[in-house]
Amino acid sequence: MKPLSAIAVLLFVSFSVCAQAATSCDDLKAEIAKKVEANGVKSYTLDIVDKDKDVAPESKVVGTCEGGTKKIVYTRTSTPPPPPAPEAQKP
Repeated sequence: MKPLSAIAVLLFVSFSVCAQAATSCDDLKAEIAKKVEANGVKSYTLDIVDKDKDVAPESKVVGTCEGGTKKIVYTRTSTPPPPPAPEAQKP
């Protein structure tokens, strides 16, 4: 019975690692943005940068993605960011 339990644990751990590695940076960034806005924050930026890049003192790392090769950096700003440009419509 012990080998069966050990196999189940190994499968669970490997599945969890694969699920985390599969998270794209854009998906995670959108999820974090929802949480930040739900807390009433309007003026902020979220940037995706390489894990080795230094973070400004007023910024915080709020997530990692792409298997830990990138990080998402939160910076609170004094003015709201400009709205995203509308995408060109496809014919």
